[in-house]
Amino acid sequence: MGDGIGRYRGTENRLPRESRLPQWLRRRPKNTDAEDSRRETLLLAAAAAGLPLAPAAYPVAYRCSCERIGCPTPGRHPVSFAWQTQSTTDPGQIGRWALGQPEANFITATGMVHDVLDVPMEAGRSALARLLELNIDVGPVAESGEDRMLFFTATRGTPEDEDEWWPCELDCHPETMDEHPGLRWHCRGSYVLVPPARLPGDLEVTWLRGPEHPLPDPLTLLETLTDACARYAGENEQLDQHEVAWPLGR
Repeated sequence: MGDGIGRYRGTENRLPRESRLPQWLRRRPKNTDAEDSRRETLLLAAAAAGLPLAPAAYPVAYRCSCERIGCPTPGRHPVSFAWQTQSTTDPGQIGRWALGQPEANFITATGMVHDVLDVPMEAGRSALARLLELNIDVGPVAESGEDRMLFFTATRGTPEDEDEWWPCELDCHPETMDEHPGLRWHCRGSYVLVPPARLPGDLEVTWLRGPEHPLPDPLTLLETLTDACARYAGENEQLDQHEVAWPLGR
């Protein structure tokens, strides 16, 4: 869907100055029936693949629909503090949410059925090409805005040896950053936006590989993703390696 600029090509010079509002001030037009149908179809496909969903906030220009002053993650967080228990794959409930909240994004709670390996876009593209070249089964992959790529995998669950498993919060502690530079492992207690979702600045979260692809074991992807992230960090030494790339809650 266009942003409306094309309608004014050739007439730009005839528009009064006050009508040329900055893009961030223009309201996004309401979804068309076709867009609503496509959105619901994609959400139901994700649920059918086992991804539990719950409603999330959405961007209003560069602000957040939650109307929290200075919201640090506009359009990226659940609307309910009970999102973990609220998350569901029930198509009836998801359909009601989609119909009743036509602008809402949706999150998928990780650590139940699936985990998500969240990496910088450049590293993700390099890793994906390498994984496919090696004929390694890659599951669903999404692009989040212009800077992150999400690899959906089966969850590790809770192994008998708890030393082999960690909650998502540990991935955001500074002492763990150097081990997997640029990579976040969303597992128990975390979430990501599920496509289709809108981000501030007319950015989106979209499927690169859809949820019809089976969820792989995360360990089959981890070495390649970690290597790609290490190269990315080495080539971008100016980056703050201690920056939290994704919030764990509101």
